[in-house]
Amino acid sequence: MIKFCKKCIMPDSRPRIVFDENGICNACLHSEKKNKINWSDRENEFFKLIEEIKSHSKKTNAHYDCVVPWSGGKDSTSIALKLKFEYKLNPLLVTFSPLLINECGTFNREEVSKMGFDSVLLSPNQKISKILSKRFFTERGNPKVAWDAGVNAGPVQVAINYNIPTVFYAEHGESEYGGLVLDEESEKKRNLREVIEHQIGDFPENWVSDEINIKDLSPYIYPSEDRMAKKNLTAYYFSYFFKWSMLENYEYVKEKMPSFKTNPNGRTEGTFTDFDSLDDKIDNLYYYMQYAKFGFGRATRDSCRMIQNNQMTRDKAIELARKYDSEFPEINFNEVLEYLEIDTEQFEVIVNKHRNNEIWKSARNNKWELINSI
Repeated sequence: MIKFCKKCIMPDSRPRIVFDENGICNACLHSEKKNKINWSDRENEFFKLIEEIKSHSKKTNAHYDCVVPWSGGKDSTSIALKLKFEYKLNPLLVTFSPLLINECGTFNREEVSKMGFDSVLLSPNQKISKILSKRFFTERGNPKVAWDAGVNAGPVQVAINYNIPTVFYAEHGESEYGGLVLDEESEKKRNLREVIEHQIGDFPENWVSDEINIKDLSPYIYPSEDRMAKKNLTAYYFSYFFKWSMLENYEYVKEKMPSFKTNPNGRTEGTFTDFDSLDDKIDNLYYYMQYAKFGFGRATRDSCRMIQNNQMTRDKAIELARKYDSEFPEINFNEVLEYLEIDTEQFEVIVNKHRNNEIWKSARNNKWELINSI
């Protein structure tokens, strides 16, 4: 029987989520903790870090002050704009190529570049990328495992190769959305073990097969901690220094860059917002699989974030989750199947292989229903 957080609507079927004795999830508890943080002190701490970065760049005559992993979406773009125009840094933006490039994301990246940014696009071997996507969709119900590894590893590889000692990632997902936080320092500085265990699942070096050799996996392999230490490289989370809000990030970007495009269909499948997942057409499948595996969809995820930031009521979140969580990713479905080289029958087999039978029951007409829902 699924239990739901009494403050937001996140179910206890979400991996690594924990409820306290009052039925409140750890993401909501973290949001309450954030309300007690002196954000002026955090910003002052950030300003000191910025001055250290500028001082290092001046001493070394560096062209780039930092690296920003950049999809072209609202969150990474808000970071890029703030660093360049508010804090006067020169960031190098690094994009790990989406699996199925979305025209909306491409447009936004081009618009940001026009504002005076240099950027690097990392495009891994597409043959290898497709093999890995299909493998992990089949084995784990997640076509983006290797892509997640590349998004994490690629910007750090670039920082090392360009001798840039600072990387700014967006939010610390384990604390922001409910998970296992290793320690307080890991909310500020990126921890390699946490990334491997919680986001990727294992080391890409383990993915060698008859089709793939270790050199093929180079774009996905995170630099060792020793190598990062030799380069004095540190990766920070922006969400440690500034209170994190996906809605406020979008509003900031839209204000600074009115040309920023959102979903042309009016909203993203599976949710009520139109400003998320603008770069990769396969994202909607990823969130649909989340629904099959864990019993909650993207609308639940988005509404919980807004509840925690006092931007939505719980009753409204329930309404939206009931309306959109189960929505099938129809718009790009055929293109996704073609990319994964599977047909609809194979797709159904894979989905049901990963469906959590502890929370789902078979209903009439070969349909599935959650045993209990919000």
